[in-house]
Amino acid sequence: MAARPEILFPLFAGLETLQGVGPKTAKLLAGLDITAPRDMLFHLPHAVVDRSLRDSVQGAEFPSVVTVEATVLSHHPPPPRNTARPYRVLMRDARTEFQLVFFHARGDYLQKLLPAGQRRIVSGRAELFDGVAQIVHPDHVLRPEQAGDLPRLEPHYPLCAGVSQKLMTRAAASVLARAPELAEWIDPALKAREGWPDWHDAIIRAHAPQSPADVAPQSPLRMRLAYDEFFTHQLTLALARAKARRKKGRISKGTGALQARVLAALDYAPTGAQRRAIDEIAQDMAAPNRMNRLLQGDVGAGKTLVAFMALLVAVEAGGQGVMMAPTEILARQHLDGLQPLAALAGVRLDILTGRDKAAERAQKLAALAEGRIDILVGTHAVFQKGVEFADLRLAVVDEQHRFGVAQRAALAAKGTGADVLVMTATPIPRSLALAQYGDMDVSVLDEKPPGRKPVQTALISTARMDEVVAHLRDAIAKGQQAYWVCPLVEESEATSLTAAQSRFEHLRAALGEGVVGLVHGQLPTAEKDAAMARFVAAGTKLLVATTVIEVGVNVPNASIMVIERAESFGLAQLHQLRGRVGRGGQAATCLLLYEAPLGETAARRLKLLRDTDDGFRIAEEDMEIRGVGDLIGTAQSGLPRFRIADLEHQVGLMAIAQSDARKLLSDDPALVSPRGQAARVALWLMRQDQAIQYLSVG
Repeated sequence: MAARPEILFPLFAGLETLQGVGPKTAKLLAGLDITAPRDMLFHLPHAVVDRSLRDSVQGAEFPSVVTVEATVLSHHPPPPRNTARPYRVLMRDARTEFQLVFFHARGDYLQKLLPAGQRRIVSGRAELFDGVAQIVHPDHVLRPEQAGDLPRLEPHYPLCAGVSQKLMTRAAASVLARAPELAEWIDPALKAREGWPDWHDAIIRAHAPQSPADVAPQSPLRMRLAYDEFFTHQLTLALARAKARRKKGRISKGTGALQARVLAALDYAPTGAQRRAIDEIAQDMAAPNRMNRLLQGDVGAGKTLVAFMALLVAVEAGGQGVMMAPTEILARQHLDGLQPLAALAGVRLDILTGRDKAAERAQKLAALAEGRIDILVGTHAVFQKGVEFADLRLAVVDEQHRFGVAQRAALAAKGTGADVLVMTATPIPRSLALAQYGDMDVSVLDEKPPGRKPVQTALISTARMDEVVAHLRDAIAKGQQAYWVCPLVEESEATSLTAAQSRFEHLRAALGEGVVGLVHGQLPTAEKDAAMARFVAAGTKLLVATTVIEVGVNVPNASIMVIERAESFGLAQLHQLRGRVGRGGQAATCLLLYEAPLGETAARRLKLLRDTDDGFRIAEEDMEIRGVGDLIGTAQSGLPRFRIADLEHQVGLMAIAQSDARKLLSDDPALVSPRGQAARVALWLMRQDQAIQYLSVG
């Protein structure tokens, strides 16, 4: 592997080489994810405190930081043996008296720091207490001749237990002294257009903000540094994409004959978005390089038809296709959805799961290896040892598990040049889609097929629970089916959220034995599958469930969705759950039960859901309300962690970074031009080690 450039050595030395950082502090700083001087460099102040000297605390806005020169009048220690009372020092500035307050203080130390009759500059947070201005534990106490040591504007860093502002400021100054001048990796035209400073200038000034505007995400300094993170991240993804594209694929040119049969028999015309996606995929499959495409569509946008058309391209070209789902229930559902389409096209479709009996499995494997199965549906079992295809051209992955880039690469490695199409039903805000899937080409289904009725959504207080149960009783009597989603599986002392178990018992008592089923994440898989199967076959009419039904379950007869304590769910999750009903053409309703009174944010979220069924708009709003981390649970999402960049407030930057990174690589695939060399240094600086690996291998 290539070696780190020498110019960066000082930034990757031990943390203890920084001034004021010993082994103990280094351990504490690890809690802030600071393990090398380079991390300290990108640990920027989150606020700036104005310490301008004023003549008096009088007229200050309370509470706020004030800096004032004053005379020490007198000391008032607490009575002996009453350490809970504070130590007070009375001061007088040009216009009024005020107090300094210290808890658990050492009197001898304070006498030395603040000798009676002498003048001192004090700076700290002043507030009014019983009509008297006081500063509790001032941040700075200086002699008048030391006034120059106090910065007028003082940066404030995010801290952790045991690390003070003073220590952080000293460590930051120490690392800034070794920040190197680096060659520019940003496109010069872009840098000029945005008015961004050079990297060295930006990092120095970011640690010395001149006004609160300098610490805002929109300041040119921060935008430049955020762009560096986005750009190097997108360069890594672009390198991964280029590497995947260099892999020889199979040229799969469809004749269009099978597709035409299916389209002619449909009782609706595909939407513009579906046609566009089908064309994009067909073009990729006809190219000699391997396809690596994401099909992103809202609930009910018609992903299945697009995926099936892609599979038909593989069959028309004389090969086979496979469609993978994360669970057996979903694999069987795909089989049910695809069977009528396969019959129209006259292609042979089969399913392979872990449950196949040995003899049956052996027959299927033989048929697959001899090319007698055109399209195989299954769980991850389709990639196990012993599963051989005669000529696999396309793998479709129904990606409920949000694989990261590494897992996608591992999957692609299994095939023999097969094209890969990944599907996700979760509408993702644009900036997150770019961050998560920047190594892929993306097709978006942003239109609903005609005839899909929107689900009527209503907000109902839990106080009206009996009315809801009565409504369900009537609907079930008319032959309808319904879901009832609960937030938690067991009652717990700490929470008022109703458990699925007790809700099931309550509804069974109200609606009758055998009418109500129960499914939740803690049930053994066989029991869960059996409960789902009973509901799918309309054996049970009401299914009480936790969010295990959020993904993929398709019961066309289910037309009512009740979500209890809806305010405790995320917006995107509520939208996914709502998408489980109204799949059979009849009018459907979603009842969002909430516990009154609703907070302002919860009310905003639920009303948005009631007023729109556009998953992309809902996802953008959800990100705005909850923030990126909560939205996708960063740990398991394959999303990068940025130190400075902010996916919520700097959305536009990510898109620019992606096109910039892709253009740089197409102009200079090996990164050997002066800008390419600078970009290599940036990749090392930003710890994009994966990218360095892509470069060094190829």
